[in-house]
Amino acid sequence: MSFRILKYRTEGAMIFIIMAFLLSSCSDVDWDESSNNPYVEFKVPDGFPNAVYDFPQNEVSRSRFELGRKLFYDPILSKDNTISCGSCHQQSGAFSHIDHSVSHGINGLLGTRNSPVIFNMAWHTNFFWDGGVTHLEFQPLNPIQNPVEMDETVANVVNKLSIHSEYPDLFKEAYGSDSITSQYMLKAMAQFMALMVSSNSKYDKYIRGESGGNFTSAELNGLQVFRQKCETCHKEPLFTDLSFRNNGIDSIFNDIGRALITLDPNDEGKFKVPSLRNVTVSFPYMHNGSVKTLADVIDHYNSGVLPSATLDPILNNGIPISQQEKLDLLAFLSTLTDYEFLNDSRFAEQ
Repeated sequence: MSFRILKYRTEGAMIFIIMAFLLSSCSDVDWDESSNNPYVEFKVPDGFPNAVYDFPQNEVSRSRFELGRKLFYDPILSKDNTISCGSCHQQSGAFSHIDHSVSHGINGLLGTRNSPVIFNMAWHTNFFWDGGVTHLEFQPLNPIQNPVEMDETVANVVNKLSIHSEYPDLFKEAYGSDSITSQYMLKAMAQFMALMVSSNSKYDKYIRGESGGNFTSAELNGLQVFRQKCETCHKEPLFTDLSFRNNGIDSIFNDIGRALITLDPNDEGKFKVPSLRNVTVSFPYMHNGSVKTLADVIDHYNSGVLPSATLDPILNNGIPISQQEKLDLLAFLSTLTDYEFLNDSRFAEQ
């Protein structure tokens, strides 16, 4: 990770994801409660592409998952011990900062970007709106060190963990070491994030032909509208193509997005395409949280796209959509909400 990335990254506190073990028949990671073997196998959900996170280098165990979860919710990562990852990434909002346009850090300081959702990170090769980090295990470094988020140093975090009453034993159980290191800390947090899988929405059950997946006529029509008008950027089943695009939110860029990382003027105003999974609960929308409702998002693409030199060509004429198509599309988007994921106590603060 370069200094340039740390300097310019101003998003909300870190994004972490996890879904370490599901007990239902649709589990993506299984814990065998009856086995003495603490290791489990990460399972790619039916219909998903292969994950890209290197699990063999961070072998999954319950103790590592639970350590990662504890770190995610612990404000010890911040300079004044007041801000945790969970402060800006709340489970009920698919681990976004519900109803906050931009992230909130220590001393009430505000970031410049909306806190992204956290799930299905095992399929991502870069992170944050600008893609400034290219490995999940380096992702926590930015919010920890960012002066308007946690404003802490990794060395200080490690020192605080080392003299804590619980963490030395937790690290020893997870990694077999008497020493707490930043490497183990980052691996545990990455494992927690990488195991947070969202794949049990009504849409998923419809695709798999399972009980609870019967679509209404409006939802079926909305699926067709989606596939005709939205899927170029929001590809099933992740509902993102993981690319960086200028979607016409601005014509003059206060935040040049991807260009901060690449230094390429052709990348100005481009941001990572977000997943539409759980989109009904992760408002407000866009990189700056400037769009409040899903209906407003659709209206933006229909008639509100602002021109600029780097605007994605597919948006040159907007995306025409009728009122009925809009209603049907909204009905379909609601099927992407994964209530099992949003209410799973294993992802909650313990």
